[in-house]
Amino acid sequence: MANPDKSTNTLMAVLSYFGILVLIPLLTDAKNDPFVKFHIKQGLVLLIVYVISGFIIWVPIIGWLLGILLFILFIIGVINAASGKETPLPVIGQFGEKINI
Repeated sequence: MANPDKSTNTLMAVLSYFGILVLIPLLTDAKNDPFVKFHIKQGLVLLIVYVISGFIIWVPIIGWLLGILLFILFIIGVINAASGKETPLPVIGQFGEKINI
């Protein structure tokens, strides 16, 4: 039988990449798990980059490429969290280590 904490923590880690829903694991006890904390930080960085680039995304071609890149980073983050990996996101993942939770 699977460990219920493991599946809950995996769900919380995956939830960290869904924009504002990062607040759910951030405001619960799941943030005390190092695995979930890692993905919360990565999700926060992705959310911050998405918010900052919100206006650039509307610019033809450059913005569309940025939007595609952010979507790919989202998919990579969800796959890493669901598979139990703590791999930083390409390009922006290094900034997650600097966030103090």
